[in-house]
Amino acid sequence: MLERNRRSGAASPPGGGALRVLGIDPGMGATGFGVVALEKDGTIRYLGSGVIRPSARQVFASRLWKIFLDLRRQIEVYHPHLMGVERPFFGKNVRSAMMLGQARGVAVLAAAEAGLPVQEFSPLEVKQAVAGYGRASKEQVQAMVQRLLPLPERVAADAADALAVAVCVGHSFRWQRRVAGSSARGTPPPMLRKPVKANRRGEVGE
Repeated sequence: MLERNRRSGAASPPGGGALRVLGIDPGMGATGFGVVALEKDGTIRYLGSGVIRPSARQVFASRLWKIFLDLRRQIEVYHPHLMGVERPFFGKNVRSAMMLGQARGVAVLAAAEAGLPVQEFSPLEVKQAVAGYGRASKEQVQAMVQRLLPLPERVAADAADALAVAVCVGHSFRWQRRVAGSSARGTPPPMLRKPVKANRRGEVGE
């Protein structure tokens, strides 16, 4: 089953020059996707989102195939320039982490087939970029996504998580572009918040 929210005319944003980012929150039971446009003035605009839900009655390989086909279809609809994927968090449940990794793998494969660059971010980095706090709850992240974009309607939690990944990519790209522009002019880069990194203990730092 595929649940999708889409703003009318979002597949072809007006004005040109906007960077379209497809964010993915991978999962075997539900894979969220969200698409945003990073405008030239730095604003981030919502284009669409949804959730891919393979049937639990399908065999494992068929569920992966369903995720791959539906993501490929979204790439054909929205024509993103790059994909952002949340990096798996390896907790105590090794089996769940392995299944999540395989769902993430087919998402990366769909990007590779379309020639899309892929950027990966940890859950802590996504939370830091969207909510300003690496330990923010899922509810806080989803509320901030609603405020930042804003969304035309309420979206599913998995779709909101995917949009958070897309926003994180947008912030990172904007910072990289500002630094590159400053370097080209031979001037020091502006004082901006750098993309966050997490150390081995899971702590976020600049």
